[in-house]
Amino acid sequence: QAQLVESGGGLVQPGGSLRLSCAVSGNIASFKAAGWYRQAPGKQRELVANIGSGDSTDYAESVKGRFAISRDKAKKMVYLEMNSLKPEDTAVYFCYVDLFDNNRWVYWGQGTQVTVSS
Repeated sequence: QAQLVESGGGLVQPGGSLRLSCAVSGNIASFKAAGWYRQAPGKQRELVANIGSGDSTDYAESVKGRFAISRDKAKKMVYLEMNSLKPEDTAVYFCYVDLFDNNRWVYWGQGTQVTVSS
């Protein structure tokens, strides 16, 4: 079965950095697009970053200049580098893959907690 497992979350002080990883396995041979979203108590689910089939990237305005999404297609890994973290970045971060970049075959992970606090 398809499986996405996020890792790399944890507790970090404001201004710090974290690198989230998403390992894609199971019956997913490849994917054209991938990304991350986050959700925190009291806040709506927010799309954080997406990388499309042509490797174009899109970011939420709140993270532009601070976060960077990347992927390794051969290893079937998706990453989110987070810098200059703020308390408002605190959330559970979820990875997704979109097999054909058409919003039809999309799979999601279980999430990893990121807490930004002093």
